[in-house]
Amino acid sequence: MLLVTGVNGGLGTLVLEWLGAREGVLAGSRTPGAVEAEVPVRLVDFDRPETLAEAFTGVRALLLISAGAAEDDVVIARHGAAIGAAERAGVEHVVYTSLSGDGDHLPYALAHRWTERRLRESGTLRWTVLRNGLYAELLAAIAAPGPDGVITAPLGAGRLAAVARADLAEAAAKVALAPAGHAGRTYELVGERAVGGAEVAGVLGAEYRPGGLAQARTALAASDALHDFQVPMTVGTYSAIAHGFLAGPGGPGDLAALLGRPPRPALDVIAGG
Repeated sequence: MLLVTGVNGGLGTLVLEWLGAREGVLAGSRTPGAVEAEVPVRLVDFDRPETLAEAFTGVRALLLISAGAAEDDVVIARHGAAIGAAERAGVEHVVYTSLSGDGDHLPYALAHRWTERRLRESGTLRWTVLRNGLYAELLAAIAAPGPDGVITAPLGAGRLAAVARADLAEAAAKVALAPAGHAGRTYELVGERAVGGAEVAGVLGAEYRPGGLAQARTALAASDALHDFQVPMTVGTYSAIAHGFLAGPGGPGDLAALLGRPPRPALDVIAGG
């Protein structure tokens, strides 16, 4: 059986949508009663490790969707609990959704790299690491025009090899359904063509007038949309894009190979809302 975690929305939910009512697939959620799925749903709460032994019973492959949206120590505790429980339950293979290698400059990279190391050091688990690039949907959010139609996100002349979440979900599903052929592999799943603030403005009919990082930090800190720990994460993301660390290698790569087709262009995703 394959268990997909993190189906409270986001990537895990998109994976389930791609899989449909496939036999032998289970969904894992901390709120199973709220999940609308065509497959059985089990209680999986990484903050309550006691739930994991039963959740992982009979599971051969685990698609571990990274449990971010928290400080490093919390994320690492969650991932450590999941991997430890998988080892004890006799899970054979863990497919983990990590962060692209060029994201090492990002404030939230550490928990991903810790998790990759924990998997490599496991004495019983086979593993596959899917190093996901930043979402095109994230770029649309952090570079959204203001009410005046101006994008002030501090991206400078930088570019991001952004990826459609749906493409990453499809790639994860395909690997998790047949993980044996991907054992011990680390895939870099980034966009084939990086895009910048001016191009985002162009498809949205906006003006691009980038501000500075300090200006962005002040605005983010004053917003109710982010937790305190997410402010430096977002500013760090702006900085990494602006200074050329997330533009990717360009051209076809691991994502196209896993999908069997070219990935969706980031600007198409952004323009489509």
